[in-house]
Amino acid sequence: MSAAGWLQFAALVAVLLLTAPPLGRYIAKVYGDERRSPGDRVLLPVERFVYRICRVDPDREQHWTRYALSLLAFSVASFGLLYAILRLQGVLPLNPVGLPGLDPGVAFNVAVSFTTNTNWQAYGGEATMSHFSQMVGLTVQNFVSASAGMAVMAALIRGLARRQARTVGNFWVDLTRGVTRILLPMSFLLALLLISQGVVQNLNGHTVATTLEGVRQSIPGGPAASQIAIKQLGTNGGGFFDMNSAHPFENSTVVSNFVETWAILIIPFAMAFAFGHMVGDRRQGRAVFGVMFAVFAFMAIGVMSAESAGNPRLDGLDVDQTVAADQAGGWMEGKESRFGPAASGLWAAATTGTSNGSVNSMHDSFTPLGGGMALLHMMFGELSPGGVGVGLNGLLVMAILAVFIAGLMVGRTPEYLGKKIQAPEMKLVVLYVLAMPTVLLGFSAASAVYDGALSSLSNSGPHGLSEILYGYASTSNNNGSAFAGLDSSTWWYTVTMGIAMLVGRFLLIIPVLAIAGSLARKPAAPATSGTLPTHTPLFGGLVVGVVLIVAGLTFFPALALGPIVEHLSL
Repeated sequence: MSAAGWLQFAALVAVLLLTAPPLGRYIAKVYGDERRSPGDRVLLPVERFVYRICRVDPDREQHWTRYALSLLAFSVASFGLLYAILRLQGVLPLNPVGLPGLDPGVAFNVAVSFTTNTNWQAYGGEATMSHFSQMVGLTVQNFVSASAGMAVMAALIRGLARRQARTVGNFWVDLTRGVTRILLPMSFLLALLLISQGVVQNLNGHTVATTLEGVRQSIPGGPAASQIAIKQLGTNGGGFFDMNSAHPFENSTVVSNFVETWAILIIPFAMAFAFGHMVGDRRQGRAVFGVMFAVFAFMAIGVMSAESAGNPRLDGLDVDQTVAADQAGGWMEGKESRFGPAASGLWAAATTGTSNGSVNSMHDSFTPLGGGMALLHMMFGELSPGGVGVGLNGLLVMAILAVFIAGLMVGRTPEYLGKKIQAPEMKLVVLYVLAMPTVLLGFSAASAVYDGALSSLSNSGPHGLSEILYGYASTSNNNGSAFAGLDSSTWWYTVTMGIAMLVGRFLLIIPVLAIAGSLARKPAAPATSGTLPTHTPLFGGLVVGVVLIVAGLTFFPALALGPIVEHLSL
C-alpha cells in the first residue's frame, strides 16, 4: 500500500479518536437516567408535542416485552406506510418526471429493506423513485430505523447498568430522542458540508443538456445531500442515485469522500464510549472500543492492501499501457479515479464493518482477496464497529459469550459487569448467534442449486458463489451493499432477501431486548479476587478470539469454495 493510502487511514483514525469520545459522552446523556439532558430548553417542548400527538406518557417506562412490542408495532406501521407510498408513487406529488408506482415484489423488498435499516436496493434510484418517495418514504425511514437500533442499544445498556429493575426504558421516548437530539442535528450540519462540496440538493427533475459531441443528455436532480447525510450517519447506505456514493452528485470530491467515510463510522464508534459512561465505568467503554477498532483496522488495512496490490496475473505480462498504468497504482477496475484503490478499500471496510452498505466503488470488481475480506467483515456480524446501536449490541452479546466460556474454563459462575450470566441468557445468546447464519447459509445453498436463482448470476464458478454469499450476507446482516453481478430484482431474490432482512433485524433485536430484561432484574454481585476483569486487553483478546472462532467455524467452508479458491487460482 502506498504512503498516500497509509496517510488516509491515519487521518481517519485521528479524526475518529478526536470526535468519538465527546460524541459518546453526549449520547450517554441523551439516553441516561438523569432528569435533564443536553438540548432540553429547545427540544423538550418539541418532543412533548410529539408525545401528546402520539398519546405517549414519557415518564412511564416499559418492561422489555412491551418495549419489544412497541418496536415491532412501529416497524409494521412503517412498512405499511412506505409500501403504500411506493405503490402509489405515480399519483403522489413531487414527481417531476412522472415515474410510475413500483411493482408489488420490488415495493415489498424496498419497504422491508428500509424499515429494517438494510437499504438493499433492487432498483435504480433516479430512474425509479420520485422526490416524494425519496424524501417522505426513504429518508424518513433512514432516520427512524436508525433511531430504533439506537433505542435497543440504550435498553441493553440499561439492563446491564440497573439493579433489580423491571423496566428498560420507554421505546417511544428513546426513538424520539435519537432522532431529535442526535441524528437530525448531525445530518443537518453534514448536509451543509456536502452541499459545499458539490453534492446536489434541489427539487428539479431531469435537466436536458447538449454535450460537446452534440449528444443530448438528461442530468438528474433532486434532494440528494439531505438523504446522503442521514444515509451515512444512520448507517443506512441506500443511495439517491443508482451508482450510490460512486456517483459524483452524491460524492463529489476527495473531501466529501473522507467526510462520508467518517460519517459512516463516527456514531458506531461513539457508542462504545457512551456504553462506558452509562454503566459508570469508562474502562469498559475503552475496552469495547479497542475490540471494535482492532478488528476494523485489520480488515481495513487488508482490503486496502489487496486492492492496492492488484491482480498478480498481470505482473510481468505484455499488457497495454492503460492496464499497466492501472496495475502500477493498484487494481482500478470498478473504481473511481477520484478516489483510487486505497480510498475505495477503506470505504469498503467501513461500509461492511457497519450496517451501512453504501459503496464508492463496485465490490464485484474487487480482487478475490479484497472482496472476500469485505464479505468476511459482514459475516463477523458487523460489530467492528457495527451499525448505530446494533453493532454495540452484537459486540456485547459476544462479550457475554466470552465471559461464559471463560467461566467454564476456570470453574466459576460467569459474570459481566457484576451480573451473573446463567442459562436463560445463554439460550438467548445462542439464538442471536444462530439466526443470521441460518438464513445466510440456508438461502445461499438453495440459490446455488436452483436454476431460477443461478440465472441471475453474471459469473459462474467461485466468483458466482461469492456473489450469492455476498448478497445474503448483506441482507441478513442488514448491510445493503452488493456484488453488482447478481440480479436481485427477480421474485426469488426479492422474496428470500426480504425474509433474510426481517430475520437479520428482528430475530436479533428481540433476543437482545430479552437479555436486557433478564439482566436488569438481577442484583450486582460484588467483585472478588476470582472475578474476571472485563476491561483489560486480555479480555479484549478473548472477545476477538470468540468472534473469529464463531465466524470461522460457521463460514469457512463456504468461503473456501468462493473467494479463497478464486484467490488461490490466481
